Amino acid sequence: MQFTTLGQTNLRVSRLCLGCMTFGDPARGKHAWTLPEESSRPLIKQALDAGINFFDTANSYSDGSSEEIVGRALKDFAQRDQIVLATKVFNEMSNLPKGLSRKKIMQSIDDSLTRLGTDYVDLLQIHRWDYDTPLEETLEALHDVVKAGKARFIGASSMYAWQFARALYTADLHGWTRFVTMQDQYNLIQREEEREMHPLCQFENIAVLPWSPLARGKLTRPWGETTARSVSDEVLTAMYTRTEEVDARIAERVGVIADTRGVSRAQVALAWVLSKPAVTVPIIGASRPDQFADLVGALDVTLDEQDIAELETAYVPHYPVGFA
Repeated sequence: MQFTTLGQTNLRVSRLCLGCMTFGDPARGKHAWTLPEESSRPLIKQALDAGINFFDTANSYSDGSSEEIVGRALKDFAQRDQIVLATKVFNEMSNLPKGLSRKKIMQSIDDSLTRLGTDYVDLLQIHRWDYDTPLEETLEALHDVVKAGKARFIGASSMYAWQFARALYTADLHGWTRFVTMQDQYNLIQREEEREMHPLCQFENIAVLPWSPLARGKLTRPWGETTARSVSDEVLTAMYTRTEEVDARIAERVGVIADTRGVSRAQVALAWVLSKPAVTVPIIGASRPDQFADLVGALDVTLDEQDIAELETAYVPHYPVGFA
């Protein structure tokens, strides 16, 4: 496993982070395709055995059951100080409204720590931008969470670059804890973050943690082929339906390069993300052991300039999605 430093922190993290949205009670939350605990634990163990030490979940994944499953597995399979554990706050929960008010953040972190079975998380991220709560209220509450020792660092996810710049400036102005990571959507068919967010993060030494590096699986199989998740995933439908004709051409080129190199489509798509200097650690997800092993194999795939040019030339500007 390859390792890197997480932005301006002292955290050494694996070059791949296991996203834990896949793990959760199918009867809880909005995703019937999630894996129950007995199916999730072997995959978490497989990730640890492969050298992954970075795990990303959220309070809202499967109404908290993702945190519960991940927390129990990590407690059984690893030592806490060897793990970098991240979770998120914003979305509505069964006992909490959506948003980033002080009350919501304070209650949410306590609930997350209880579900995860730990005294602290290494990274607490705001899942989305809150248009209804004053930014100062949110930032001060996050600062207090860090000062209380409940989170070591804070991060952000999926917002406009001007919003992130404003948050960084406001934290500096008040002497509050600064965001150290940005988790944003970035893949071969959604590259809008290259325009403003990634240059901002590079300038500020913010670690970039792309979610959906494989475009929710659309870059891992022939275009139009479906899975049980893709048929029922409402988020996927919202993100990747406006530009299918162009996106299909990019996916076709992924397939050609994969065949030429004798590797999988997933490895090509992930290797492209890993090749970008702004990217620190992509968030990967897997629901099968062979799928996970395939993604780890992407670390050994190096694309040359011709491959990268071939993958990128068909891209056209896309409407930014995933912020709301």
